[in-house]
Amino acid sequence: MALRKTQSNIVNLAFSITTEDGKAGVQLTQAIVNGTSQGVGLRTVNGARKSAEIKLDTDALRDLQTALAEILAGE
Repeated sequence: MALRKTQSNIVNLAFSITTEDGKAGVQLTQAIVNGTSQGVGLRTVNGARKSAEIKLDTDALRDLQTALAEILAGE
């Protein structure tokens, strides 16, 4: 018989980006297990209602970053 110990270091990050009144916005979540990202989720928030979470891979996140940079550059 052998004894085996498994320990995971899990970090859950969550960012909420909302309007000033806090009634609408988006949530970004990320799970990091043993220093490795397990994925990023995005959902919209409208009042007390939340949309289904959309899982984004690294390429989709880079595209989102590019789109936001272009939008902000035009303001």
